[in-house]
Amino acid sequence: MNSISATGVELDSTVAPSTHASTEETMQAMGRAARAAARLMARADTATKNAALKAIAAELDAQRPQLAAANAKDMQNGRDSGLDAALLDRLELTDGRIDAMIQGLGQIAELPDPVGEISDLKFRPSGIQVGKMRVPLGVVGIIYESRPNVTIDAASLCLKSGNATILRGGKEALHSNGAIAACIAAGLKQVGLPETAVQVVATSDRAAVGALISMPEYVDVIVPRGGRGLIERISNDARVPVIKHLDGICHVYLDDRADPLKAFNIALNAKTHRYGVCNAMETLLVAEAVATEFLPKLAAAYSDKGVELRGCDKTRAILADILPATEEDWGTEYLAPVLSIRVVADMDAAMDHITRYSSGHTESIVTEDYSRARRFMAEVDSASVMVNASTRFADGFEYGLGAEIGISTDKIHARGPVGLEGLTSQKWIVFGDGQIRE
Repeated sequence: MNSISATGVELDSTVAPSTHASTEETMQAMGRAARAAARLMARADTATKNAALKAIAAELDAQRPQLAAANAKDMQNGRDSGLDAALLDRLELTDGRIDAMIQGLGQIAELPDPVGEISDLKFRPSGIQVGKMRVPLGVVGIIYESRPNVTIDAASLCLKSGNATILRGGKEALHSNGAIAACIAAGLKQVGLPETAVQVVATSDRAAVGALISMPEYVDVIVPRGGRGLIERISNDARVPVIKHLDGICHVYLDDRADPLKAFNIALNAKTHRYGVCNAMETLLVAEAVATEFLPKLAAAYSDKGVELRGCDKTRAILADILPATEEDWGTEYLAPVLSIRVVADMDAAMDHITRYSSGHTESIVTEDYSRARRFMAEVDSASVMVNASTRFADGFEYGLGAEIGISTDKIHARGPVGLEGLTSQKWIVFGDGQIRE
């Protein structure tokens, strides 16, 4: 279906390759439509964007039978193709998960709109005023795996931040994503925004990913969400800037000036609250002076939770029945009930270990020494650095962003949880009153 935008540009909202068009040609057409839609989204006011989010929420609620039918097809295909129980669980769209998507849209509608915000406005000696204005990135390409609710998460954040987006979900959720895309298009149409502001690629052809990451003329940034293999491929092959993180090798260091109760609770929570998440602790570092006091109590608690421990020689001298940690363990993101433990001489040794093995995601120190805490925050070079808190707090919702598009361990542009502000940039603005440069 084609529509005419306010700029007179024809917008093609077709997302599946036709029998007459290759995947490459279809992706190029989607890119052109997204670029045209991005111009309209950049000038959309906050009230209109919020109205779109609420209209999409109403469509999701009204289309529950259609969403359930589409998801049933994906679930059956998943069972037929041998998807394991964990992946099938991620794929399923229950009423509760639809409720959560609707609630999430409402929450994002309530968030402050970063677009148009002016900061650092100052007069210069010439009389001009110079400042910065926050603006959308433009067209955001998002590539993700099986969970269909990511389609709504990604679309809503991009819409609120004034971007157009092209979404390529996993082949397992093809029908579910198509049904969700129809709800999004209907909601956008109701408020007069271009339906092509959100386009969902309706093909499982892997060539679509290759095309999407190779269109710098149409796509401004790519955000991959998925396993290491997906992110490595996109990072290596993309001709478009990528916001990413490969691993979440997160550390907690228990200092010799740590409060024992805080140390116990944080070390236990950071590992066992959830295992298959990027902000779970994978390596515990313990100061030698308190290792004999801390480790037996922690080992007993980990054992109760079914966590397998792997330790250095000093750790195994205290916990004799655990497995030895190998060099590979220190650089492994387990995403499982497995924890490596190293006893270190002091905070400097802990920071040396982190410098060598961290993926730059999240590190935490537990200490009552203010000076050490300040040094740790200043010298540890990760996206999130914490004092006396569990690494599990490294999350957009917990940081007050409302939601996140992902976590970035890059150092340029966005770093850490990427919310609405991370999907915008800043441009310099100048206000004058006839000044000319002499």
